[in-house]
Amino acid sequence: MGGHDPWGAPPRTAGGSPGRAEPGGHRAPDRELRAGAVLVLPVAALTGLLLGLLWPWLAPRVPLVSDGEAVYLENSESQEAIAADGTFLLLGLAVGAIAGVLVFLLRRRGGVPVVLGLALGALLGALAAWRLGVWLDFPQDVAEQARSVGEGVVFDAPLELSAKVALLGLPFGAVAGYLACTALWGPRDPEAPPAPVLPWSQDGNGRAGGFSGRSGR
Repeated sequence: MGGHDPWGAPPRTAGGSPGRAEPGGHRAPDRELRAGAVLVLPVAALTGLLLGLLWPWLAPRVPLVSDGEAVYLENSESQEAIAADGTFLLLGLAVGAIAGVLVFLLRRRGGVPVVLGLALGALLGALAAWRLGVWLDFPQDVAEQARSVGEGVVFDAPLELSAKVALLGLPFGAVAGYLACTALWGPRDPEAPPAPVLPWSQDGNGRAGGFSGRSGR
């Protein structure tokens, strides 16, 4: 007999590996993992480059002054150092949201692996942006710079990221942007068909109804 054997091995696909074909046109898990892994380096490169260029351009500077012996903040109540970290965080959220929207447009049916690849790529991009921004600021030794400008002359401190938690702004913005687009415009699961009406739940006229508690006389 040529019937289906329920105890036999699963059917093989064209590639020769069992269980790879999935009904309904769904992507195999290994393809979803590859789609997520492919995103890591492009997302890291693009977000890191953009954020690394914007941060030193928009971040406020911390003014320093020297008295000939030590270097001090020009204004002890200045908030520029905190503002530099906040600028990195806010720019990371904005750049990450843009990256999430672009990935959604390219990988609308990506699934969880794409979200993980996007988050990992954005985190690597934040690290690259931090180092790129510091390098573009041409950091110098503070003591040497104080000696070169002279006593009582105000100069800018080198750019730095004090609160490393600001690195999470880029991956958070990327994942939030992608999930927001998925919630608004992502594919919807088909609705379940209505439950069938059982024969004993209808009255004599064909209308749905329950059992009557009254006994006929």
